[in-house]
Amino acid sequence: MGVRAFADRAARELLATGERGPKPRGEPRSPLTAQEAQIARLANQGLSNQGIGARLFLSPRTVEYHLHKVFAKLGIGSRAELGKVLPGVVSNGAQTERGRP
Repeated sequence: MGVRAFADRAARELLATGERGPKPRGEPRSPLTAQEAQIARLANQGLSNQGIGARLFLSPRTVEYHLHKVFAKLGIGSRAELGKVLPGVVSNGAQTERGRP
């Protein structure tokens, strides 16, 4: 619609005041690191933070940290949305940590 120039100008003016505005929505999302992608896949399979940590030799708190970053990078707010945004991943929320439905 031709508003990109106005958005850029507003961002420059805001920056001149010492403030920062929100990131433009059209920007591509940051790619996930290998660790983040692996944790996201395991979370999408239904594993808990403890289960993911045990499998990857990480603390549950570290898993939580990585999931927080994954959610921010993908623009989602919950594990339930992972299957919708991860390419080539089929959501299987019914699977338990031991792989039994």
